[in-house]
Amino acid sequence: YESAPYVPARVLLPVKIDDTDLIAQWLTQRRGDRPNGRRAGAVRVTAPSRGEKRMLVQRAVDNAHESLQQARARWLADHGKKQEALQQLQDELELPSLPQRIECYDISTIQGTSAVGSMVVFEDGTPKKSEYRRFRIKGVEGQNDFAMMQEVLRRRFWRARRQSQEEGANEAGEYDESFGAMPDFVIVDGGKGQVSAAHDAMRNLGIGHIPLAGLAKRFEELFVVGVSEPVILDRKSQALYLVQRIRDEAHRFAITYHRNVRKKSGLRSALDEVPGVGPKRKKALLRRFGSLKAVRDASADEIAATPGFTRGLAEKVLEAL
Repeated sequence: YESAPYVPARVLLPVKIDDTDLIAQWLTQRRGDRPNGRRAGAVRVTAPSRGEKRMLVQRAVDNAHESLQQARARWLADHGKKQEALQQLQDELELPSLPQRIECYDISTIQGTSAVGSMVVFEDGTPKKSEYRRFRIKGVEGQNDFAMMQEVLRRRFWRARRQSQEEGANEAGEYDESFGAMPDFVIVDGGKGQVSAAHDAMRNLGIGHIPLAGLAKRFEELFVVGVSEPVILDRKSQALYLVQRIRDEAHRFAITYHRNVRKKSGLRSALDEVPGVGPKRKKALLRRFGSLKAVRDASADEIAATPGFTRGLAEKVLEAL
């Protein structure tokens, strides 16, 4: 509202924010007087939780989301903007070459449980979803995001090294293009600490020369290896839009996988108490129903139709759940 010709009497927000009173006072001052000289009244800033006003806010959120999706689609279709973004990144971060292949990594966990990592790939500014990869965290206990990121990077680049040494063969005797190709630029979701941890892992694998940066959410600063101060890209630059898009995609991919893992682990935990339901039968239920809620909502006949289950065992499952 700094340059807005009109300030409304009420501003509705989707979530509560800090310093609401201070912002409301500033907006009231911006609103000023009415044409007749009378005071226009105080501006109220609220985050409604129910009713008609909440519906208005949700409509605004939905419209904004749709506009963003349309803007992203236009951006992805505009080859010139993508090339401009890549050139800006190279110039601003002093990269040795145009970052034609960018990989971004994110961690998703709740208090260290069901921890997963994601890897997304953008080539020439465009997502290459066929080369996205997911990782279950295996070697880290508790909430240690730095160690989790190191595990993901070690596994990803160790696979690249092994494929190179074994002439491109993985365990199945097939070549995995996503692990075989090396990035021009690596982004991790996080600040200075996450970047330092990631760089340690990459350096230990002999690839510390690959440009690496972390994008911190709060101020959208880029922490670049070898640069003492964070790099702040122009808010309206194509480069910032691209790295935000990549970071958000890595976050979305990690969150989606984490939710799926939690659903499956929740079902396994609940089924542990049912006599006669071992690992194979748990797996069969997971394959058929997918989630704990779906099993709860199923009938005994539907569960009994699952391989390995009888009507009596199905009734025990429903009783336990």
